[in-house]
Parts: sequence; C-alpha cells; structure tokens
Amino acid sequence: MKTSLRRTLKTAAAATMTAGLLAAGAAAASAHVHVEPDDTAAGGYTHVTFNVPNESPTAKTSRLEVTLPTDTPFTSVSVKPIEGWKAEVTTSSLPQPVTIAGATVTKAASSVVWTADAAHQIGQNEYQAFSLSVGVLPDAGTTVTLPTAQTYTDGSVVKWDEKTVEGQAEPGHPAPSFVTTAKDAAATAVTAASPAPATPAATPAAAPAPAAASSTGGETAGWFGLAAGLIGLAAGVTALARTRHAKVS
Repeated sequence: MKTSLRRTLKTAAAATMTAGLLAAGAAAASAHVHVEPDDTAAGGYTHVTFNVPNESPTAKTSRLEVTLPTDTPFTSVSVKPIEGWKAEVTTSSLPQPVTIAGATVTKAASSVVWTADAAHQIGQNEYQAFSLSVGVLPDAGTTVTLPTAQTYTDGSVVKWDEKTVEGQAEPGHPAPSFVTTAKDAAATAVTAASPAPATPAATPAAAPAPAAASSTGGETAGWFGLAAGLIGLAAGVTALARTRHAKVS
C-alpha cells in the first residue's frame, strides 16, 4: 500500500510540474506584442488592437511605434485615445503610386507613435492595449505586417519585426500580422446599394411602407390579445362556477 501511494504521489507531482512548464511556455509565447483585428474581410475596415506587455524587470515601457504598410497602404487611419498617452500619425509619400478602389494614392499614413507621460508608463506585470481603426483592407490572402518598436525608460528598444514563416519555429521577436479573408458578401451588397439614398425622389416613395407594416402588425397583435383575454375570462368564470358548485354539494 505504501509503495502504491508513493508511486501515485510521484505521478501526481510529475503531472503538476509538466503542467506548470507548459503554462510557463504558453505565458512566454503570449508575452509577445501581437495584433488582434476584429474583422479581416478584404475591401472593408477594421479595428486592430496591439496588446503590449512590459517584459523588462527594471524599466517601464514609455513609447510604442507601429509601422504601417506602404505596398498595400491604408487610406484611413484613426487612433483610439488612451489616457496619459499622446498619439501621432505620420503621413508619407509612397515608394510608388497605388490604385485603391479606382483612385491613385500617392501618400498614406506610414506610422503611428504613442508616447506616455511618466504616470502612465507600462510597469512590471502590466500591459496596455493600443487600438487603431484602419482601412481599406487589401485583397483576400494578403498578409498585413505591422512591425512594432517598443521603447523602455532605460533607453533600450525591442523591435518586433521578424517575419514568421509557416512550418518554421516562431522567431524571437515576430512582427504583429494578420491575413485578410474574402470580402463580406453582406457588406458588399450594402456598399453597392449605398448610392440609392442620394436620389432625393426615391426617399418619400419608400417611406410609407414601414408604417403600413407596423400598423398591420399592431392590429393583428391587438386582436390576438383581445381573444386571449376573452378566453382567460371564460376560463376564470368556469372555474369559479365549479368551485361554488362543489361547495354547495
């Protein structure tokens, strides 16, 4: 019995240690700066969020710079404000003109820099989320790479700019990236139909339809409600009559 108990305890200890090592490995991998888009459909817009952990045991993160693509540039870039952080979007001339949605683009946002005041720098065991709204996203299957530089208060800079190759081990400092997917059919349909409201004469003609539908629905609901009320009343009267009859008997 004692031998069996010892073996059981050793097995449990080994399992616990293995789980701990796996958890530590997962934590180390997730500690990288990475980006999370809320939509990846080509031809649309998305919100991208950079989750930035502080990995220095002695310094704080005071600055973050994200480099935006110039081969598939964004025609729109806006920043979500963060308390204690100043954001600056830099626009630059593209290496060569790019055609987007039929228009020739020669300049676009090339980088976004966030700088923290002393009270809001990212300290040990902390992280901060930095969000952008960007578009238009390039064709489906395009890898959008967003190299990021993280600056610490001791002057050191960690560059998250290494390319991740499928089938190979992840590099030590992978660049945040995501892959675009097929166009959203619903969004495409809405976009195609969007010019209609610009025709003044079309709006009044279409307006009465919703009101008529609403009125019909209201009347139907009213009749059903009245019927249900009458049925309930009849049931109540019947029950009362039975109760009184039972008492008399």
